[in-house]
Amino acid sequence: MRLLLASALLACSACGASPDTGGGAVEAQRTPLGLSSTLPIYWQESPDFATLLKAEGESGWVRQALEARFDLVPLDVLSSEALAPLDHLLLAQPRALSPAENVALDEWVRAGGRLLLFADPMLTSHSQFAIGDPRRPQDVALLSPILARWGLELTFDTTQPQGERIEEAFEMAIPVDLAGAWVPFASEAPGECAIVASGIAARCRIGKGQVFLLADAALLDGEEDPDPSRRRAMLDGLLDQSLLR
Repeated sequence: MRLLLASALLACSACGASPDTGGGAVEAQRTPLGLSSTLPIYWQESPDFATLLKAEGESGWVRQALEARFDLVPLDVLSSEALAPLDHLLLAQPRALSPAENVALDEWVRAGGRLLLFADPMLTSHSQFAIGDPRRPQDVALLSPILARWGLELTFDTTQPQGERIEEAFEMAIPVDLAGAWVPFASEAPGECAIVASGIAARCRIGKGQVFLLADAALLDGEEDPDPSRRRAMLDGLLDQSLLR
């Protein structure tokens, strides 16, 4: 369904585009940002394809924040071909990656890519879809192969209290809820990783590239918040720290 919608959006974009004839200013090209996520960021949750198309113009605050600074490129598959045109990538609670995708992502980062990764071991955001429904966001991050490759492991403390709290990560305040923690993992080709904020965040140098990791995705909650300006300011700061610095 996502592939069909992406094709439709590209077609509509092409239909509405007109070449510059010199009579008007052309908008400056913005930095492309690849996006792969099971969260309702690019597409809102919808029970069927028809409803999804109707809701296409109703973007949530996260997508609005991203599109204010980047040209979003939604990715269904992390192949070498899909990643090649990109220098920046956001993975937000992505689905489990195939072996080929793990290889492509690792090679892309080592060649100089910059990645911001939200990997939540116990997703707390609300979904209208029941557990087991393929349309539901990934409840548990399943990224062990690529994380191990980079020398990290995602752990989870089952005794921590539920409820949103603020933690310091990447020199700024970040809301978390039932967060995980990064710990070192023995690897044959690890990156140079600095684990910060009681393990909630990590910053890694992988080859020529950089990876910024958060063991929680609560920052991206709040689609029903009538005033998400506080979260948006936090996300903007995180984008500055990770992708744009």
